[in-house]
Amino acid sequence: MTEREKLLAGEYYNSRDSELLEMYHHAKELLRKWSEISSREGAEKSKILQLLFGKIGNGVWIEGPFYCDYGRHISIGENTFINTNAVFLDCNKIDIGKNVLIGPNVQIYTATHPLSAGDRIISHPGKDEAPYKTRALPVQIGDNCWIGGNTVILPGVTIGSNVTVAAGSLVTKDIPDNKLVMGSPSRLIRDI
Repeated sequence: MTEREKLLAGEYYNSRDSELLEMYHHAKELLRKWSEISSREGAEKSKILQLLFGKIGNGVWIEGPFYCDYGRHISIGENTFINTNAVFLDCNKIDIGKNVLIGPNVQIYTATHPLSAGDRIISHPGKDEAPYKTRALPVQIGDNCWIGGNTVILPGVTIGSNVTVAAGSLVTKDIPDNKLVMGSPSRLIRDI
């Protein structure tokens, strides 16, 4: 099993693997090119995003700066808007539905590590091995959601469709369809 296959399976993987590093560097090059193109050149910006992401629907708008690890693990549905300073750590898949609004400074994490330092840190890593254990869990966001600014979504979370997450929330567990949640950690406020 390759390190990328381990990553996508939610198993511990070596983040310094040569295939993963190449994907990482490729994504950083595409992001640099994308950020240097004028906002007036939407078609050119869109071409780069099509090369970066696994899937991107029509009408997607992303404000810079935007950050991700690999890009190709991200799928974004049509007419989704991602505001400035988003951080998508796509060590595993991040699937975002259509008509989603993502506020500024939203962070989506898929990577996680053991809580205990003794379990997390590798005492004598090999030359091409990361000095810590990492695994990643996918994140899903359904259609027609609004993720408020400064929200953090943790690894393994699924957010249903038609959900509103209030600004500044920390989403630690799954959210069913048609809910308003807020807080740190987020809690159900009411049905919508």
